[in-house]
Amino acid sequence: MLKMFDLPCSVAGTDEAGRGCLAGPVTAAAVILPKNFKSTLLNDSKQTREGDRNKLREIIINEAISYSIEHVYMEEIDKLNILNASILAMHRAIENLDCDPEYIIVDGNKFKPFRNIPHECIIKGDAKFFSIAAASILAKTARDEFMKEIHLEFPAYNWNRNKGYPTKEHRQAIREHGSTPYHRKSFKLLPEQLKLSL
Repeated sequence: MLKMFDLPCSVAGTDEAGRGCLAGPVTAAAVILPKNFKSTLLNDSKQTREGDRNKLREIIINEAISYSIEHVYMEEIDKLNILNASILAMHRAIENLDCDPEYIIVDGNKFKPFRNIPHECIIKGDAKFFSIAAASILAKTARDEFMKEIHLEFPAYNWNRNKGYPTKEHRQAIREHGSTPYHRKSFKLLPEQLKLSL
């Protein structure tokens, strides 16, 4: 059951979406929720149906003290690597909040200090604390919208369905049509990239 992170100061939760994808940005959100926030619907975005995620996005946007969503695109992912790009996306999201938090809670186990604000990494934090779960929802819904938009440009890859993840249909489309400007060049797009012809 989700709960508020219990500190007598403003706490921002942050999370990212799209880290394991072959195409598209990695997207992060940061959210500061009011102390009395409650929701029986809110959960980790991976455990929430798309229709519920869209309802929750509106609730979070309307009730949050502050929220911010940031994309880090393919060029920066290829330059920095996906871990550093994910952390950069979270930093940018926190930086663009309307007010500076006094404490940051992060989903996962990797983060870099931001402006000397104390932080805590929490494994499966999106299934434990409301503000991380809210950030998870905002990041996921924003990224899904982006992937649906670029699907119209490159419909063969079915990004409206697979959202850029390495599904069989996505990889088959790469075999048939090659890569696009939205693919991450530093990622192994096809398993046969590891094979050598002798």
